[in-house]
Amino acid sequence: MLTVEQNEELTQIGPGTPMGELLRRYWYPIAFEKDFDGVPTKTVRLLSENWTLFKTPKSGTYGIVAETCPHRSASLTYGVVHEDGIRCGYHGWKWDFDGNCLEQPAEADNQNFRDRVKQKAGKAQTMGGMVWVYVGPDPAPELPRFDVFVEDGIRDVGYSTLPCNWLQIMENSVDPHHVEWLHGYYFEFLGQTGGFDAPKAFQKKHIRTGFDEMEWGILKRRVLEGGSEENDDWKVGHPLVFPFYMRVGGAGIDQMQIRVPIDETTTWKLFYSLHHPEGGVWEPQDRPEVYEYQWRDENGRFITDYIEGQDIMAWVSQGPITDRTQEHLGRSDAGVAMLRKMFKENMKKVADGEDPIGTLREAHEIVNLPCERDKFGAEREFAQAFITMGSMRYSPIKERLLALHEDAWARRESAKAHA
Repeated sequence: MLTVEQNEELTQIGPGTPMGELLRRYWYPIAFEKDFDGVPTKTVRLLSENWTLFKTPKSGTYGIVAETCPHRSASLTYGVVHEDGIRCGYHGWKWDFDGNCLEQPAEADNQNFRDRVKQKAGKAQTMGGMVWVYVGPDPAPELPRFDVFVEDGIRDVGYSTLPCNWLQIMENSVDPHHVEWLHGYYFEFLGQTGGFDAPKAFQKKHIRTGFDEMEWGILKRRVLEGGSEENDDWKVGHPLVFPFYMRVGGAGIDQMQIRVPIDETTTWKLFYSLHHPEGGVWEPQDRPEVYEYQWRDENGRFITDYIEGQDIMAWVSQGPITDRTQEHLGRSDAGVAMLRKMFKENMKKVADGEDPIGTLREAHEIVNLPCERDKFGAEREFAQAFITMGSMRYSPIKERLLALHEDAWARRESAKAHA
C-alpha cells in the first residue's frame, strides 16, 4: 500500500505537480476533426486546465491557448478566429499561436505593454481524424505517428467520459489476470443468468505472465492454458505505451486504447480501432467513424454484458481516485508495481531536465509497435467477439465491420482450398 503523499504524487496532474509536469511532455488527442465542421472553436479540458482549441478559416491550421483571456478573463472560445491567431470577443485583444499579444485595440500603441502580457499556449495538429495537442514546454517533441493512426484500413473510434482518475485505468493495462476473471469467469456468470453465450477465448487460465521494459513503456506477455511461449501472446505480447495508451490486437484488428487525463477525477476514454484483415477489401476512408459507447443503463447501473463495460465497472467503482493506502498488492500485481516505478523514474527525469521515455525528437513517417496477431488461436471467432461483445457493438458500422472480416476470412479459406 502507498502513503497518502505517494498516492497524491501519482494522481495529481495540475501545473507544477511532479506528475503534471511529466504528463505535459506528451501529445494528447483532445477532439475530433469533425468537431470543427460547423464551428471554429471548442473549449477543451486537459491536465486540469481549460483551453480554447481553434481552427483558422482558410488554411485550416489548429491552435490552442488557455481559455481565459489575460485582459479581463472572458472566454476565448467565444472569440474571433483569424489566420494569425484568435481575438477575444470582449475587448478585441488578439493572440497568436504562441500566446503573444498582437493587438490591444483600446490601448495606446504601447509595445512594452503588449510584450508584458502573455497567454499560455500549446501546439496542435491533426492525425488519424483527431486533433492532438501539446501543452508542455518548448521545444515540443514530435507527435508519434503510431501505426494504428496512419496505416490503411477501416477505422472507428468509440469514446466516453469516465468519472475516475486516468491512472487506475492505466494500472489495469498491466494486470493480465483480470482477463480470465472479469472477462472470463464473471462474463460466463452473466451469460448464464442473462441467457447469452459469453466468449470462451477469455476463460483460459493464465499459466505464466511477464513484463519487460521497452522503449515505449512495458511489454506485457502471457502463456494461457493449452498454450506455450511460442504463441504470440508470449512471443510478441502487446505494449502499455507510456504514459496513457495500451495497444492490443489480433485477427486483423489493431486497437489503441487511449486514456486522456482531463483532470484528477475525469478521463476521456477512447477505443481507436483499425480493421485491416488479410485479404480484406475496403473503400478509402477520409475520417474514422466516431461513436459514443454506453456504460450505464437507464437505472444508473453499470452495463457489464460487454468486455469494455466490465473494465469500466472495475475502474469507476474504485472511486474518483483510488485510495491506494488501503490496497494489498500480491505477486500477481508485479506489472502494477513496475508501472508505478516507471512513473516515479520519469518524474525524476523531468525534474532533472531530461526527456522522459517515449520522447521523439526526429521527424518520421510511422512508428510500428510490437503486438500479437494470433489472438487466443481462434481468429474468426475472436474478430466476431471483439466486434459484437466489445465497445464496437455501439459502432454505426458494426455490420459493415463484421462483413469485412467474414469476407476476408472466406477469401483466405478459398485461397487455401485452391492452393
